[in-house]
Amino acid sequence: MVRFLFFLTLALPLFSQPSLALRGLSRQFEDLVDQVDPAIVQIVTRGFGSAPENPGNLLRSARGSGSGVIVDPSGYILTNAHVIGGARRVQVLLPQASEDTTPGHSLLKPTGKLFPAEVVGLDRETDIAILKIPGTKLPTLSFGDSDQLRQGQIVFAFGSPFGLENSVTMGVVSSVARQVRPDDPMIYIQTDASINPGNSGGPLVDADGRLVGINTFILSQSGGNEGVGFAAPSNIVRAVYEQIREFGRVRRGQIGIVAQTITPLLADAMKLPRDWGAIIADVAAESSAAAAGLEPKDIILSFNGKTIENARQVGVNIYRQAGQTITLEILRAGQKLEKRVAVLERPRDPDRIVGLLQGQSSRVAKLGLLAVDLDEKITPILGPLRRLRGAVVAGVVLDLAVEENRLLQGDVIYEINGDPVSGVADLRNKTATLAHGQVVALHIERQGQLQLLLWEVD
Repeated sequence: MVRFLFFLTLALPLFSQPSLALRGLSRQFEDLVDQVDPAIVQIVTRGFGSAPENPGNLLRSARGSGSGVIVDPSGYILTNAHVIGGARRVQVLLPQASEDTTPGHSLLKPTGKLFPAEVVGLDRETDIAILKIPGTKLPTLSFGDSDQLRQGQIVFAFGSPFGLENSVTMGVVSSVARQVRPDDPMIYIQTDASINPGNSGGPLVDADGRLVGINTFILSQSGGNEGVGFAAPSNIVRAVYEQIREFGRVRRGQIGIVAQTITPLLADAMKLPRDWGAIIADVAAESSAAAAGLEPKDIILSFNGKTIENARQVGVNIYRQAGQTITLEILRAGQKLEKRVAVLERPRDPDRIVGLLQGQSSRVAKLGLLAVDLDEKITPILGPLRRLRGAVVAGVVLDLAVEENRLLQGDVIYEINGDPVSGVADLRNKTATLAHGQVVALHIERQGQLQLLLWEVD
């Protein structure tokens, strides 16, 4: 018995060491949350949705919520574009820190402050939106470098799942670059950190509290978290954020090539010197790639000094370099060559309509729209249209209709309640006397097709 007690006495320090390590790790997590939490906001939206239980009423009031993160002390906030989709009014709930830190104080946090939010811009291809609230010296998160993430790295997801304000979950990076669709230039960080409805737009942060992604969607058979969540990488998010703030839109690049991933089978069939990387399958005539001297069968070794491992890398990098000149190192007939190529902005991008706005004269207040006249400046962007007169939707002011019944950027409004529309001023005049809440029928053209769309007057 004495020997047994002696053994326990010796073992106690050994058992206590893991406990001390866990407490230290827990305290580091707590400090991280204290650092990040003040910059996390809840997005509150109000809009209109369908009422399937009462088909006689076309629309009913609907409320939604999501998450966001402050990235500029003057009140610029990142979230997902789909979070504000369907919203006629967007507000931001800013957390308020408890000033009482004495032992025994209430664990419930004080109610946050609600601010009206301006939609600065959004980009549907990356599902990123930028909001602005009034304020100065607001707490922020800094951008991290998503290219430095590694599989297995610990990450934290912040947000308001199911409206539960400022929640945090922990997981690991399951994949640093997941392409959901093979032909989609957008890539995502895959994580098993618990993400649920309401987390959308919230940040994914690394162990240093830096923003490495914006939580965007999950794959789930049940509708809830199943450990397969996806976040837009911070490097892409940052590029979208900076471009929208500078240009009012996202500029996307092209050089006029078709790149294909080199596989062992392709390398064997074509007797290529390597069985991985990317090869140019085609070069468009009169493109910037042709002007730079690129040719089919050139193997792309590097892009601005970064090794190219597959064709997806080529597409993603070109996509993000509009207006820049890039350097490609290629291999041709056993010889390494360096080519400088101008990346041109992708044409016929509806986002370019924003650059044609003329201040308040472009606003149709009763419909909550920003629009421009259908003229010779628009047709090169949109392509052939059915008619020559109308108003082209450039955006929606704090107001997007429900997902299945909304006006989109690039839609052309030809008529309102059967009355032809000659331009923005005419559309504004025809809506000036309409009553708030009145539903009008808009005859529009969208991607070459005519359709009728119901829209509620603001």
